[in-house]
Formats: sequence, structure tokens, C-alpha cells
Amino acid sequence: MNIYVARFDIEWKDKDLETLFTPFGEVKSAAIEMDAFTDKSRGFGYVEMPNDEQARTAIAALDQTTISSYQITVQEAEPKEQKQGSYKVGGGSINPYRFKKN
Repeated sequence: MNIYVARFDIEWKDKDLETLFTPFGEVKSAAIEMDAFTDKSRGFGYVEMPNDEQARTAIAALDQTTISSYQITVQEAEPKEQKQGSYKVGGGSINPYRFKKN
């Protein structure tokens, strides 16, 4: 199960997030989303736990708890949607002049 975790200290690293969930069971992955321009935490991340029962126990135990003066939010992550790009890909050439400013 994929778990969404938010509103934690922006100084946290992936390992801190993993350590938080380890007492509840096996953690397959833990990743904090980073800002591409500043390379700082965006304040949320995702934890993946292979056992759904352990994941639900972790969510129930950790949601709205206070850690280092931050009240964290922990919930089941929404499934990712596949988004289709707006540019035509393949099957013909693209007129490069169409994308230039006048």
C-alpha cells in the first residue's frame, strides 16, 4: 500500500520517514518529494509498505500525531492517474515553426 505523509519538518530525509514507519512492519520504500529548483523538501512524501494490514495500522497510529512540534497527516495515497501530454508524439512530423514566438 502506498501511504501519503504530509506536514512534517522540512529538514527530514528519506531515512527519517522510513524510520517512522519501521516499527509497524516492512517498509519497501520511503521518499520525500523535493522541489526541483531549490532542492528542498516540499513537506510531503510517500511510504510504500507491502503488507496492507500493517500499513493500515501505521496510518491509524500515526495520523494527526505530533512529532517535533509538527502535527503530521498520514493517509492512504490516491492512485496515480496516467496523464496524457498535449503534444502529438509519433506518427508524423511536427511543424517546429508552430512553437516559435512571433
